[in-house]
Amino acid sequence: MQADALQADTIPPEPVALAPVVAEARIEALDVVRGFALMGIFLMNIEFFNRSMSGIGEGMPLGLSGWDWFASWFIAYFVQGKFWTIFSLLFGMGFAVMLTRAERGQRDFLAPYLRRILGLAVFGAAHYIFLWAGDILFSYAVGAGALLVVLYGTWKPILIALAVLIGAGLATGVEPLFGIAGALAFVALVSLYLRDEKGVVVHGHQIPRLSVVFGVLGAVAVVAATVLWLLPDGPKEPRIPATLAAVILPSLAVLSAKFKDPMRLRTLRLGVTMYTVSFLIMAAMGAAQYLMPREPEAPAASAPVAASTDTTTPTKTADKKPEKTAAEKDAEKKAEKAKRLATRLEETRKEVQILSSGTYREAVEMRARHFPEKLAQDAGFATVLVAMFLIGNWFVRSGVMENTRDHLPLFRALALYGLPVGIGLGLLGSAIAVSHVPGDEHDGFLFARGLAVLGNLPACLGYVGLVVVMLHSQSMVSRIRVLAPMGRMALTNYLMQSAICAWYFYGYGWGHWGMGRAQQVVFVVVVFMVQVALSHWWLARYRFGPMEWLWRAFTYRTTPAMRR
Repeated sequence: MQADALQADTIPPEPVALAPVVAEARIEALDVVRGFALMGIFLMNIEFFNRSMSGIGEGMPLGLSGWDWFASWFIAYFVQGKFWTIFSLLFGMGFAVMLTRAERGQRDFLAPYLRRILGLAVFGAAHYIFLWAGDILFSYAVGAGALLVVLYGTWKPILIALAVLIGAGLATGVEPLFGIAGALAFVALVSLYLRDEKGVVVHGHQIPRLSVVFGVLGAVAVVAATVLWLLPDGPKEPRIPATLAAVILPSLAVLSAKFKDPMRLRTLRLGVTMYTVSFLIMAAMGAAQYLMPREPEAPAASAPVAASTDTTTPTKTADKKPEKTAAEKDAEKKAEKAKRLATRLEETRKEVQILSSGTYREAVEMRARHFPEKLAQDAGFATVLVAMFLIGNWFVRSGVMENTRDHLPLFRALALYGLPVGIGLGLLGSAIAVSHVPGDEHDGFLFARGLAVLGNLPACLGYVGLVVVMLHSQSMVSRIRVLAPMGRMALTNYLMQSAICAWYFYGYGWGHWGMGRAQQVVFVVVVFMVQVALSHWWLARYRFGPMEWLWRAFTYRTTPAMRR
């Protein structure tokens, strides 16, 4: 969950004349935010060292009570989702910091950044396979590649890549390749908003080409939705998605045309829109499932009519396979659904068995088998990460993070409005459902989860605003800067947290699998305090954390001095 967010200040030394005027204050603010976010990340991650990874999509565990219930509820709605978004913002900020310094120093940017992404991917893959399946470093590497496509991609290599992915998918039958191709096409499309200045003239007005694309797609969606709703015997499942597309696509056409300029706000507007629309769709789909009545069970098939004794007219359908009745189709659907659910439950049982009492080799083999699935999932997740990266990029390129003290009114507003709105959306969802019943699509959890995830963006901005305001306070809360060394060693500390948890909780370590949620909070606080102290001790003697040094050496192909 780190990427440049983990090491935004580890850029090669440059002449003082090229450095930002208030670089130290800015770097301290970023480090403090990173250190603060690591606490939230740890509180969220530790649950899945004691629970199957499939539980990520199921909300709070069932059967909790007392302090365990309160700890789980508090983390679910005040912590979960708010801190990976903070690190995503920091990643975008780190990207902009590196780009800005390269421009000011007239140095190459793209080659070192590609090596930086590759280094992060290696860290992430190793972390996933050898330590923990909840890794997000590899996800950030994929997202960083997508960000480069948005900002620098050209159509010829993109089209070639799409052709290769689709062709390989058709030839091999590997469906995830189509998902990767879809994600690539999406990020290429949104790059039009940022970088395409050409348009189509309609009635004397120049309309951006992306707006025209959205308009055409929206018109098709309106027609499709109308037909689906008017046909009484037509398919019902596509009605809601088609209706959403009929509303959202024309809206995007209008918004992208009206708010494309000024250019300085494009990355911010694009990032906010990409994130909001993605999870607005999720919430709307969940609301449709939750609010629409369940379909009644199909009636049993009626008894077959007796065969006619009239043999004078030969039947032409005697050899045809009879059509399945509604009851038979419904029974097949239920059987397929039950089969998928049983398969998932069996996989969860095996995962829990291996992690709670199996060997290290079994755990590594299991995670290595699942790693290809992560590749496809990260391609889709990259579209959300890019949205956060773009917002973070705007914070630096706009000058807001150059001197946080000069922009304190903005950070106060973010804290004052972002936290109540963001957390409030999650709490509203908790009134609908806090847990998901596997196999039940109408339990309201998708709706509740959509509201919570939609609120993660304002909440994470609110937390960033709160930390910056605290940092510049004249009261005791300014001591939050004690977290700065933790943030400077964020990659090392993140991996250290996983190593400690794997060793303490898994069966091939100390075997404390299944620790109560309230005890997990205590565990996090103790380990985090030790990490803060260790970070201060280490950075008093060395310039970088161990993993930061290794990442930096690979990125710049140098051997930087380690000791102070």
